[in-house]
Amino acid sequence: MNKEELQKEIERLEGEMISPDFWTDKDKAQATIKKIQELKDEFAGVGKYDKLGAVVTIFAGVGGDDAEDFVAILYKMYSKYCDAKNWHQNILNESQNNNGGYRSITIEIPNKNSYGTLKNESGVHRLVRISPFNAQGKRQTSFAMVEVVPLLEDAEAVVLDEKDLKIEFAKSGGAGGQNVNKRETAVRIVHVPTNLSAGCQSERSQEANREKAMNLLKAKLVKKQEEDTKRHADGLAISKTVEIEWGNQIRNYVLHPYKMVKDLRTLVETSDVEGVLGGDIERFLEG
Repeated sequence: MNKEELQKEIERLEGEMISPDFWTDKDKAQATIKKIQELKDEFAGVGKYDKLGAVVTIFAGVGGDDAEDFVAILYKMYSKYCDAKNWHQNILNESQNNNGGYRSITIEIPNKNSYGTLKNESGVHRLVRISPFNAQGKRQTSFAMVEVVPLLEDAEAVVLDEKDLKIEFAKSGGAGGQNVNKRETAVRIVHVPTNLSAGCQSERSQEANREKAMNLLKAKLVKKQEEDTKRHADGLAISKTVEIEWGNQIRNYVLHPYKMVKDLRTLVETSDVEGVLGGDIERFLEG
């Protein structure tokens, strides 16, 4: 809805509130009040899901072992930021290599407002440094993709057609010894029409992992639909899958030949690379 339509709908619902029997149905009354607040937030430019929790996924892009190590570096950065805010973190899914890096990792942050705080971290991040994996000690550029989606409160409201889904099962990783879970409890779901996917291996049962993976997939689809709707309203083409490589990055982390972290959207920058990678990212979130 445009501003005029939003205002009319707010006025219509507020008109319902002055009715003598408004509180006869308490559930309906509370739903109406919640809807009014959502519309007012939208009118004021606040995103619909900003107050919700977040799910952050980090994928390795171009750069081999360095890119997978960069995923681990970004994960630690966000983890330390969350620790400083006393936000809870839960790893839903991870694919780790033999060097301590990750092909991908997904973290659930259920705290209120975490989505609104972190949503603009979505995009390609670029690292430049002397590679610890290069015997000649050469400089290496690597890339990782950060994806932030809302932790939906009412995932049941999003209905998916089962024929559009491809569901895969695998053995969840364990801590070794007696703790290894040999059952195929890990679940990955692919939405074939969009090629979006989500996985979960943190729960004890296959059904619980399936539910979390499904909810995450729904959140990804909701975010994509909102982004496509906004681009259409702005007269832009529907967005395509962004390649995790040179030319698409939103932020550069340079450790050599100088030290600099710079956001290419806001031009916010700092030479305190260690501080940023240690979780001090507030200046970039505010920017």
